[in-house]
Amino acid sequence: MVTAADLALMKPTAVMVNTSRAGLIAPGALEAALRAGRPGLAAVDVFEEEPVLSAQHPLLALDNCVCVPHLGYVERDGLEQMFSTIFDQILAYAGGKPINVMNPEMRQASARAKV
Repeated sequence: MVTAADLALMKPTAVMVNTSRAGLIAPGALEAALRAGRPGLAAVDVFEEEPVLSAQHPLLALDNCVCVPHLGYVERDGLEQMFSTIFDQILAYAGGKPINVMNPEMRQASARAKV
């Protein structure tokens, strides 16, 4: 865990980036550190309490912190491909021929039990 003392050791020119888990930084420590100027900047896509439903979140009010949703992996082509794949799987299941079944033996056992 990154503590307030750890953050205070950072240079005013340093940038703290957390795109992993908010719990890696002690609660309230990043806000206090940014207000003190060490580190000078931060970028986060994770927050102590999620989802962030209010513009009143303290990090959102800081000019030296870039806050974005935890969606860094999403890009248009990948998202469209994912939804296309999911849609194909739903249609196949609804048509009685499911695809990408992880445990087909359970489906077979369930079909035998219905007979």
